Amino acid sequence: MDRRREELLGVDVPVVAAPMGGGPTTTGLAAAVGSAGAFAFLAAGYKTPEATADEIAGARASGRPFGVNVFVPTPVPVDETEFRRYATRIAPEGAPYGLDLAAAARVEDDDHWAAKIDLLVRDPVPVVSFTFGLPPAAVVRDLRRAGSRVLVTVTDPAEAGAAADLGVDGLVAQSAEAGGHFGTFTPDRPPPARPLPELVGLVGDRTGLPVLAAGGVAGGQDVRAALAAGAAAVLVGTLLLRADESGASRTHRDALADPRRDRTVVTRAFTGRPARALRNGFVDRHDTEAPLGYPALHHLTRPLRTAAARAGDADRLHLWAGTGWRSARAAPAAEIIAELSRTL
Repeated sequence: MDRRREELLGVDVPVVAAPMGGGPTTTGLAAAVGSAGAFAFLAAGYKTPEATADEIAGARASGRPFGVNVFVPTPVPVDETEFRRYATRIAPEGAPYGLDLAAAARVEDDDHWAAKIDLLVRDPVPVVSFTFGLPPAAVVRDLRRAGSRVLVTVTDPAEAGAAADLGVDGLVAQSAEAGGHFGTFTPDRPPPARPLPELVGLVGDRTGLPVLAAGGVAGGQDVRAALAAGAAAVLVGTLLLRADESGASRTHRDALADPRRDRTVVTRAFTGRPARALRNGFVDRHDTEAPLGYPALHHLTRPLRTAAARAGDADRLHLWAGTGWRSARAAPAAEIIAELSRTL
């Protein structure tokens, strides 16, 4: 067993189930991944503290190593004029579902940040990871004193250096090929795209900390390349979206298997923050006019996306997917992890 992986995650298999906020990550998925000897993250993003506590209890009951991912409140402000312009522009998308998007309020929140940190300090879990920015130094200190290992998602060497200065235990190096939101600290200026092994090497050389690699993993070859570059383990997310235990909607799952979906794109049209998704009609119609504005745009489009998922309307849904989406398949998560592990 890699000593860094043993100390950080407590598992032998160098594969980690990435946290996928908004529904895809479930306690059942985490337990299934754990049963295959791998490590799994729960996704606290967009959940109440109470729901997060329930999921922690469920994961703990499985007896498998796990972690919790939390979004750092790093708002990307959008002024009322720009918000209202975009809300009016996308209003026709909501009309079929009885939604008046043009009249939607501009909502800015911190995703229950203080309550979630309080929960994790009072009821510590093995690993806590952060995405979207740096947590305050006091938060890192308190979590580590409580017994948790602390990780921060980074997308370039400069972010890695800043995270290392906080005294974290490790880093998640996320490449631009990852599905869903980019973890960049500067959403208005995403870092240049780099192959995942290159990013792992740069981050490791800059900090000397254990690095988990994430982004665009389509199979064993990608895992092996990241490990060879120095990663202690490799995160997979998109590969698990169609797993039996995934909470992804049927609409999302079907789109991942649709041969007519021929590419992923980076867009801020759904949430006001750069994220990688399968190209669809909503992206084509609105991406070039979408302002930066997170979480305001997330809250604006959420009712539309919920309705679209229920209706099987893949052209109005955020189809988060990394560049390895073609390899996602419908199967038990433990089988997917075991098959991946056999190739290493």
